[in-house]
Amino acid sequence: MKKEMMGLLTTGLLLTGCTSASTAVSATAAASADASAATAAGTSALGYNKIVVGLDDTFAPMGFRDDSGNLTGFDVELAQAAGKALGIEVEFQPIDWSLKETELNQGNIDCIWNGYSITEDRKQQVLFSDSYLENRQIIVVLADSAVASKADLAGRTVAVQKESSALEAVTTDAEFTAALKGGAPVEYDTNNDCFTDLEQGRADAIVVDEVLARYVMKQKGEEKYKVLDDNFGTEQYAVGFRKSDTALCEAINGVLKQFQNDGTYSSIYAKWFSEN
Repeated sequence: MKKEMMGLLTTGLLLTGCTSASTAVSATAAASADASAATAAGTSALGYNKIVVGLDDTFAPMGFRDDSGNLTGFDVELAQAAGKALGIEVEFQPIDWSLKETELNQGNIDCIWNGYSITEDRKQQVLFSDSYLENRQIIVVLADSAVASKADLAGRTVAVQKESSALEAVTTDAEFTAALKGGAPVEYDTNNDCFTDLEQGRADAIVVDEVLARYVMKQKGEEKYKVLDDNFGTEQYAVGFRKSDTALCEAINGVLKQFQNDGTYSSIYAKWFSEN
């Protein structure tokens, strides 16, 4: 990801906290401690030796497989650093993204940490950490497409990932959705499938997270695509926990704040969203 992404993403932690005002105070206090104190406090509060992180392993650059098949990405490195700070092992578990909340609440994973956007619907199902990155849901078409606006997509086919915030953004805009061919977007298991659908001409446009879209377009050749000025607004990425896991949520909030203060966050951010 190159320098153009720097203007599109927010590096500061947006304190939209996971519980009450007292929790925010607790997280702030933990953040002000040094690394060893944060580790000791986090471990004693959690009683965890390991946490299992659920992710979509095709969601570049947040969490995906490199050419050797190893998991890598911004969220992967951030979660690994958090585990180290808390003195607990972090294990990554690829999951069906359409079943992520089910996997979490059935205990198969301990958190969802992979470009997971805060939405009103998801707030009913999970406990969110403080947000740590800003994103937009953008509309991508092929470079030679006649489509130049949302209005131009009336009667056309739009592809989105199943159970994604892109799907929620599109379907929340009832007028836009009703005007689509078939009265609904076409849903695919992964965003990679959406890009393939677009490239093969089965979809006229895709709605997708900007952090992923910019990365994918850079790899495939940016000249092949066009991003519309119209979009579906900004959203915030956060970590999702079971509603009962307040201690784990508070511990991660404290570490994220600590990372913001000690430069850890900036270092990981620069690796994935800047030439430098």
